[in-house]
Amino acid sequence: MIGPLFPLLRPLLMGLDAETAHGATIRALKLLPATAPPADDPRLKAHCAGIDFPNPVGLAAGFDKHAEVYRSLPGLGFGFVEIGAVTPKPQPGNPRPRAFRLAADEAVINRYGFNSDGVEAMRQRLLDAPPRGIVGINLGANKTTEDRAADYEVLVRRLAPLAAFVTANVSSPNTPGLRSMQTRALFDDLLARVVAARDETCAGGRRTPVFVKIAPDVTDAELDDITAVTLARGIDGMIVSNTTISRPPDLREQALAGETGGLSGRPLFRLSTMVLARTALRLEGKVPLIGVGGIDSAETALVKLAAGATLVQLYSALIYKGPGLVGTIKAGILDAIKRRNTTLAGLIGADMAEIAAGRF
Repeated sequence: MIGPLFPLLRPLLMGLDAETAHGATIRALKLLPATAPPADDPRLKAHCAGIDFPNPVGLAAGFDKHAEVYRSLPGLGFGFVEIGAVTPKPQPGNPRPRAFRLAADEAVINRYGFNSDGVEAMRQRLLDAPPRGIVGINLGANKTTEDRAADYEVLVRRLAPLAAFVTANVSSPNTPGLRSMQTRALFDDLLARVVAARDETCAGGRRTPVFVKIAPDVTDAELDDITAVTLARGIDGMIVSNTTISRPPDLREQALAGETGGLSGRPLFRLSTMVLARTALRLEGKVPLIGVGGIDSAETALVKLAAGATLVQLYSALIYKGPGLVGTIKAGILDAIKRRNTTLAGLIGADMAEIAAGRF
């Protein structure tokens, strides 16, 4: 229902500041009855980390931070939804304003800082209303925690049995020092403890896949370490990438470009896709990848697949193009499958080397 109404609602939402508009959207989804997801063409089925996805297009973390509307979101056509990020203890995040639309660039800068209702609130919501479809949970550390790996252990123990997958988010730029978790020693310690917590929690039951989400601002040497540890620790998937702290020089909204926070949306596409392809080349198909960052069309989604992604996620483009974009992307992927006389798997990794080198 919300899809056909978006052209009418868009001017009203754009008249509000970014965070208020997001809150209004969440409230609207709460009021609407949850509908069954539309049936997808079987050719769009994807298999990743032991999970069968009805289609490869997912909603990235950050939209349903507090697990309020996850049962309604599959009805918009997503093949999967990632909720959160959630932290062990409730925390308010950074002061407002903390989200800014760069409309001329179809981009967003946010510095929310893991505002979260906390793990127990999310756990109770999931117990009260079990998810429809495939719902993963993005995990983050509290701002004041000294042993951050311990926060991820707590979250895995409390939430892994309720999730299709869990993601260790060590790449948000809005929690001071969090990205240091991507350095080799800390990253190895974190993943070892997260996997151990998952194995302990899921002993004798379903083995919830563990993903890790990395930044697009890593160097090649850092990416060497990240991928080596990911392989050594048996991580089930990698999400590439989070928002960027860089600012492309050609941003049109220069008055807002200086705001502190992570940049997402169209300007992130090139950087995140190059890092995706470089990650794929290092992993050599041993760990599946989820491509996120700047997807705003079927064409950009197809480039992510060609760079090595098995699945894709989007969020910022929905602000500008509305939920109808999900169906447009799925239709475009299906059309490519037909035109090239191939399968979804046949699209994955077709141009990794060229994209990694920036030739796209």
